[in-house]
Amino acid sequence: MADVTPTTTPAVPPAEVADVELYHPKSYWTKYIFSQDAKVIAIQYSGTALAIGMVALVLSWLMRLQLGFPGVFDFITPEAYYQFMTMHGMIMVVYLLTAVFLGGFGNYLIPLMVGARDMVFPYANMLSYWLYLLAVLVLVTSFFAPGGPTGAGWTLYPPQAILSGTPGSGGAGIILMLVSLILFIIGFTMGGMNYVVTVLQGRTRGMTLMRMPLTVWGIFTATVMALLAFPALFVAAVMMLFDRTLGTSFFMPALVEMGEQLSYGGGSPIMFQHLFWFFGHPEVYIVALPAFGIVSDLISTHARKNIFGYRMMVWAIVGIGALSFVVWAHHMYVSGMHPYFGFFFATTTLIIAVPTAIKVYNWVLTLWRGDVHLTLPMLFALAFMVTFVNGGLTGLFLGNVVVDVPLSDTMFVVAHFHMVMGVAPIMVVFGAIHHWYPKVTGRMLDERMGRFHFWVTFIGAYLIFFPMHYVGLVGVPRRYPEIGDTLFVPESVHTLNAFISLMAFLVGFAQIVFLFNLVWSLRHGREAGGNPWRATTLEWQTPQTPPAHGNWGKELPVVYRWAYDYSVPGAPQDFLAQNDPGGATEEARASP
Repeated sequence: MADVTPTTTPAVPPAEVADVELYHPKSYWTKYIFSQDAKVIAIQYSGTALAIGMVALVLSWLMRLQLGFPGVFDFITPEAYYQFMTMHGMIMVVYLLTAVFLGGFGNYLIPLMVGARDMVFPYANMLSYWLYLLAVLVLVTSFFAPGGPTGAGWTLYPPQAILSGTPGSGGAGIILMLVSLILFIIGFTMGGMNYVVTVLQGRTRGMTLMRMPLTVWGIFTATVMALLAFPALFVAAVMMLFDRTLGTSFFMPALVEMGEQLSYGGGSPIMFQHLFWFFGHPEVYIVALPAFGIVSDLISTHARKNIFGYRMMVWAIVGIGALSFVVWAHHMYVSGMHPYFGFFFATTTLIIAVPTAIKVYNWVLTLWRGDVHLTLPMLFALAFMVTFVNGGLTGLFLGNVVVDVPLSDTMFVVAHFHMVMGVAPIMVVFGAIHHWYPKVTGRMLDERMGRFHFWVTFIGAYLIFFPMHYVGLVGVPRRYPEIGDTLFVPESVHTLNAFISLMAFLVGFAQIVFLFNLVWSLRHGREAGGNPWRATTLEWQTPQTPPAHGNWGKELPVVYRWAYDYSVPGAPQDFLAQNDPGGATEEARASP
């Protein structure tokens, strides 16, 4: 059998185009504020996302205060609870996770990993961040608007989202939410086109598609998905904005409110659900695919072993991206769909688990007999694997129509969603920050604070969401600010709710320790050197750490091999970097 490991090739093709001169900043403002450097823009994206994420964390604390200790805090009214829930969900899913993975890691890593000097369109890249910041500020403004932010739920289902009985509907809350989403999508489109063109056209010599690190494959595929999925949310937001401000009836059927016939008529609320979830389920993988790619690189680097089944991993990423567009209606089983449609979407939901399972098997086989170093990036990667598998198993329950219908409106769904879409990707964010912080700053994060943060976050997350599955299985509905003395709810649920709330505060405290570590290590962290993890990928081979403007000095790197040559027999440093020409003149082992 031929060895098809993608390693070296007989020759590196000549450059097709001449090197392009970059824009050079001429002042502090153009270097650090209105910057066109993808690395600075990545830090701006990440800092803004973490800031708005802290707002969402505080909102979750307020919700847990109400659920764990109902009636104790008078300022948390039912209306306020729904407003907190809406803003928490939307911030976490869109404004934090999407922005961190694509805007943060995408901007920093894509040019460095493919050997480019910067993004292909630096000015559009700068505009994409400022539109994102504007979207965040518009969203935050709704907290101070008359009536406060919308309380329609993070899915914003009409007709209740724009009717007067919904919390926050008396003011501009829903309008500001919709305008913010529209701005976010416009800004992302600018950035997303940049990522795609840079990956396809900006790679250095020798960097074929099948030599790209899996991190780049994950971000690239997620970006293509987002460019196809976000337009559905965009048009849904525009049409709902017209329904709210102009009195159109895209989503509003004929309605009677408080005995009065409203002017709406002929709209379809179900159409909004289809548009929202056509975006919403790909959004799960818009977050998950970059996480998959990053975890692959973390495991390979910190286990000192080449990734198992690289080509299979690439095609699994692409397959997951394609299949994610034909599973959206499994979020709508209780909307009254035809049973045949339910069967179709249940089947596609099970099918998409296959390429996902392939990735998990390949991660396990990469770890098998590897030289595993339990560094903080590796710990977070392992935590992601365990959490994503656990969350995925409960997803198989909810993907089945018969099981989903009774569980759909219970806390079981909240537990599943947070394990898969909350805890798992956040673990990757932390692992990636620990891994690439030395490249960004030149210093290592503090190990003791990092391990405290990891163990409290990992164990605490399970103490929050594992009991929540039980709370859902006994029938406790989600979205309710208070259960009261409901007959079917046992006393154990009230005890668990209080326990979950206490754990949520403990985990939240650990995140404050993490943020302190980020700031403290900027000055006091141990100097990292150019390649502290002895990694093979191009971002660790830059002439300077942190990389200077233009990344590579006078000459762009030339790539001779794939990104996973670890534990190479006879290699002087246990690995061969992608731009190491050692063995490049040998006949390619990739030939059949």
